[in-house]
Formats: sequence, C-alpha cells, structure tokens
Amino acid sequence: MQHIRNIAIIAHVDHGKTTLVDCLLKQSGTFRANQAETQGERLMDSMDLEREKGITIRAKNAAFKYKDYHINIVDTPGHADFGGEVERIMNMIDGVLLVVDAAEGPQAQTRFVLRKALEAGAKPIVVINKIDRENANPKKVLDQVFELFISLNATDEQLDFPFIYCSAKAGYAKLELTDPSTTMEPLFETIVKHIPPPRARAGVGFQVLVANLDYSDYLGRIAFGKIYEGKIKVDDPAICRHGSGKTSRGKVTMIYHFEGMKRIEIKEAHAGDIVGITGFEEVFIGETICDSDARPALPYIPIDPPTIQMEFAVNDGPLAGKDGKLVTARHIWDRLQKEIRTNVALRVAQTSDPKVFAVSGRGEMQIAILVEQMRREGYEVLVSRPEVLWKKGPNGELLEPIEKLFVEIPNENLGSVMENLSFRKAQITNMNHVGVHVSVEALVPMRGLIGFETDLVNMTRGMGVMSHLFHEYGPDRGEIAARKNGSLVSMDAGEATSYALNMIQERGRLMVQPGEEVYIGMIVGENARENDIPVNPVKEKRLTNMRSQGDGKGIQLAPPLKLSLERALEYIDVDEFVEATPKHLRLRKRILDENQRKRSEKSRTIKFVEN
Repeated sequence: MQHIRNIAIIAHVDHGKTTLVDCLLKQSGTFRANQAETQGERLMDSMDLEREKGITIRAKNAAFKYKDYHINIVDTPGHADFGGEVERIMNMIDGVLLVVDAAEGPQAQTRFVLRKALEAGAKPIVVINKIDRENANPKKVLDQVFELFISLNATDEQLDFPFIYCSAKAGYAKLELTDPSTTMEPLFETIVKHIPPPRARAGVGFQVLVANLDYSDYLGRIAFGKIYEGKIKVDDPAICRHGSGKTSRGKVTMIYHFEGMKRIEIKEAHAGDIVGITGFEEVFIGETICDSDARPALPYIPIDPPTIQMEFAVNDGPLAGKDGKLVTARHIWDRLQKEIRTNVALRVAQTSDPKVFAVSGRGEMQIAILVEQMRREGYEVLVSRPEVLWKKGPNGELLEPIEKLFVEIPNENLGSVMENLSFRKAQITNMNHVGVHVSVEALVPMRGLIGFETDLVNMTRGMGVMSHLFHEYGPDRGEIAARKNGSLVSMDAGEATSYALNMIQERGRLMVQPGEEVYIGMIVGENARENDIPVNPVKEKRLTNMRSQGDGKGIQLAPPLKLSLERALEYIDVDEFVEATPKHLRLRKRILDENQRKRSEKSRTIKFVEN
C-alpha cells in the first residue's frame, strides 16, 4: 500500500492536461519502444468527439510504474457541463495535479474543479504548464493560483502547495525556472514525495466505494473504485449497499487493474488500489460493495441535480428514415438507457407522449454531445430547445437556476456585450480592466445563457471567452425574450430551386442551397423581422413560348447559414425542433401544418426538478 499513489489531473479546457498524461505514460516506460502508442498524441482522448473538439468528455483511468511505485491517474474533464464526472472522481484519489496555463492563468472552470478537490481533502500539486509559450508569465500565474486557493478557503496545509514548471509538449519539468532539465523526472519525484499513500486499511474482508462506471456487453456493468479496506479476490461473495438503503447480493466475477491505458484481469487486489469489479448489474456511483452485512456503507455522496432538460422525439418528418437505420421509439429509448448506465449526470424519463423522452443534464453541450454520438451510430432523432429546470421554494415560490458567468472581451465590445447581458436579465457583480481586455463577472439566469455564446462570438469576432458555473437557485427573473428574428418556413415540398431562393433571400438569410430536399414546415431561412413567414423555396420559373435571355442567369445567392449541432440547439425557438440524422441537420417547426400551428400559439412552460 505504501507504494501506491492515486492522483487526478485537473485543468481548464485546453490547458494541456491530456498532453501531460501522454508525457507521463511515455517517459515512465509504460509502452515498448516499438509500440504504436509511443507515436500517438492525446492518447487519453479515446472518443472521436474528444479528438475533434480537443476536450476531455469522459473521466478515464490509466496507471504507470515509476521505480517501484504504482501510480494511478484519473484524467478529468475541464468543462463544467461534465462536472458530474469530476465530483465522484474525488472519492478515489489522494492528490491532484492542478495544471494551469503559464500565459492564461487559472480560469473559471479551474476554480470549480479545484473547489471539489479541496473539499474532498486532496493534496494539491500545482503544475504551471506551457512555460515555453512566448507570452508566458509563470511567476505571475503562480501568484494568481495562490490567490485562488485563498478565495476557496484552503487550509494552511493546502496553501503550502509544491509547484512545478513544465512544458508537456516539449516533455520537461523543473522545480525552478533556471534549472536545466530535459525530462519529467522532477514531476515524478514530486508526486512520490508529496502525494500521501492511499487512505485505506489492510485487514480481513473488503470495502470498495464506487466512483465510476463502464459497461461491457459480456460482463454487464463494471464498477470502478478504490478499495478502502482489506483485499478482494475473484469469486468472493459480496453485497452492494445501495444509496436508497437496500442491499443486493452477488459475487465478484472479475477484477481489473490498470497498466498504461489497458485493463488487465487480476485474481486479487489490495487496499488502496483502484480497480474495476464486475458482478453487480444495479450498482451505481457513490454506493459501497463489501464482503458481508456486518460492514457498514461508506458515506454516500449524491451528485448535483441536472439544471437543463431537452426533449428527444421520434423523427416523424416526411424525410424520416432516409439516412438512419435506428429510428423507432424503442431504438431511441434503448440507446438512452445504455447512456445512463455509464453517464450518471444525465437523467432520462418517459413523457405522456410515448414517442417523446425527456433528457436532463448539466448543460446543453453535454446533451449535444450525446445527440452527436447518436447521429454517428445511425440514429435519427428530433431534439427540442433546452429548457431549464425550476424548483419550488419553501413557500411555494418559483426558483430558477442562476449561473455565475465569467466573460473576457476586448474593450471596444464592452458596450454591446453589456447591452446583451442586460437583455438577458444579468446582474453584473464585478468588472476588471486588464490592458486591452475587460473581464466581467455576472449572475445570469440559466435561461438567459442559452444562445449567449453564439451572440458573444458574433459581437467580439471570436475574441470573447466565456465560462460559467452553477451558483444557486434564485427568485424568478421574469420573461426573457427568445431570439429576435422569426423563421422563413417552407409551405411546399420538393427540391429547392435557385429561382425561388433568389426571391426568398430578400426577406432574410437562407439556410438551404439549391437542390436540397425541403418539406412543408421545414425552416429554410431566418427572417429579417420578428414574425415567421411562409415561403415557397421550390417554385420554378414559369415558361412561356417566348424565348427568354435571362433564364436562370444572373442569380447570385448569398452563402447559406450552416449551423453546427450546438449552435442549432441554441438557435431554435420553443416551437421548433432540430432534426438530427447521420447525414443532415435540419431545423423544422414542431407542428408542420401551418393552420394547426396558428391554433397552438407559443407559450412559456415551466418544468421542475424531480427531487
């Protein structure tokens, strides 16, 4: 046990933590010299989406040997939408490497993850990364990190943190900026010296706290966690103590251990190690697996509730089933069930309509990534605009989730951004001018943040940076208007023609190209005004028996507005859907028929968190 170290690596999005893990695995000799992994980059980003977006989505485990120490690493997501992944990791580890960019300093998300780590009593080591960047200022960043620790009420012991300067890309670390160094040796030494051995007891019997889940089609659910006490062997009888107080019996059918990034089957494991156990189908995060009724459950830590909900519906449009193979309600429900086996921050429920399911999560990005994964697997689904989940206060008053927003923008955009925030019912709490940039802190209703990122990118020409954290449930801030522009809705079906689109583009921006299939009720563009207008994008030029010179010539169409999945979910209004299929993203009205649509006018609905 003295030779085991359990650490998590935490950082803001894009501060280099996945590259750092690569470096640690490669330099510790985990891979053979001729193994494919020695050539790869960002090895921990195993999902396609993680590689494309350059962010970590799932918390993952790896391990390496250094001298005679076995070091378990958990790579945690840096994005607040995946905070559910972070909270439960803290139960497994005894120390954290806090990775901070030497140019940007600690950001809002760093604060969120660090707070969770300090509350769990983990020992921090600060790694100031990217010291070879041209505008790096490691000393100043170190001061900022110290201030961050103070603002998070760190204990005196935590404030006395060791720190390391490094460049994960170039593969070296140093204790002082003036030290010569070409390897990660100083970081390995610091981990072994400062991170305590696991808080666990050797003895008879065993006790494991589940902190992460995976699923195998052959073995069922795999529960990952730290052994708090005793040793565990394959075929041991065991019981699982559920969060509800119930217990279920079973036996340990398989034990996994990590070497590099591979899972290796082992026959037994000892206190302090991080292992995967199979044999329990109903096990959940935060629950305890132990050997007998005599052993109590470890403290159950519930996960923060979701704050946002979207509806997933069966695609019932005229073009349904042309791209995807998995299109029925049963297919979609089975896929959502499979997702919540491993993704605990999501909740899924059936609604009064058998073809519509309610999916709740931490933020729209988390749910958008699920939709993107489903598209790639061959599913077709309709997704509604994100709706926030409200709570009822002690006296029955309405409470809505309020987020703490951090925005960094160039000085010249301050006026337009402030106007936009006031329109979204934001309350500015702090403002700092640093050089040519302004950083603004504000409390904004979660509803007001939907679509804000799109506006921010447009207003600041991509120079604005934002991040946000859940703050509290506060009183209702009143009506927040949805987007200002109406839609251009198709009133006919067929192939869009350039002749028709040329006339439509005078009314607003197009979202389709000539030759694209359209149907009645599909949104083909954005109106320049507030109301929706029915248009005919398939109209053809009338032919006469006179010869005409200008037939189809001289038509110049503006390039269409193409939205990514996340932008589309923010963009749509309450009465609209995004139709996501493997090959297409279309926007459409909920009710395709125009006359029926007029009867059911838009209305604001309020949904509540299920306690």
